Amino acid sequence: MALSGGTIPGGTTPAALTPVGTSTESERDDEFQEHEKILSPDFLSVAEITELLAVDVDGVQRKLETFLNFKNIKTCLKEAILLDYYVSGFLWARGMDFSIVQYSQFMTLLDMLLHNLKTLHMSLEDSLKWLGEVMAEIGPSHLQKNEKWNIFDIKQANAIIDYLKISLFQHYKLYEFLFFSTREEIVIGTEVFYLFLP
Repeated sequence: MALSGGTIPGGTTPAALTPVGTSTESERDDEFQEHEKILSPDFLSVAEITELLAVDVDGVQRKLETFLNFKNIKTCLKEAILLDYYVSGFLWARGMDFSIVQYSQFMTLLDMLLHNLKTLHMSLEDSLKWLGEVMAEIGPSHLQKNEKWNIFDIKQANAIIDYLKISLFQHYKLYEFLFFSTREEIVIGTEVFYLFLP
């Protein structure tokens, strides 16, 4: 048995005996808060997801372009690639017949993977590790501690991993290039030269 002490306003309560292997209420609260932090805040709101579900493929692209505040989609390769990434992910999820909460978590997962690459410079190996940890938290659990934390069942979790293999991870070096390589702007135009002869 392990000893644990608590506090009350104005003082400390005497140490109480807590059996080893059990958690105190504060430990359970910490665990709950940790689970609540997984993939939050949501990348897309419930209202935005609902709007996306009501439109066709072109509508999904137009709405995501607006939600992501992409203004130069026709001239900015980076915006076009990122829009394609999110549109493809959403349309794939639509085929999985996810609930609104599952759409939200999946789209947030897609966004966090790119965020980790862009801001934390995560390697492919680190991203795979991170994905495994996240899927262990939001996916199926053998312990079944709390059903509401298990957002995806085993079949869905495996399908998500398979999708990420062919969409992001297979092209990871290209996404690294997108975020980290310097690109010269290529100006396409005409220059007129006048040659004056004496």
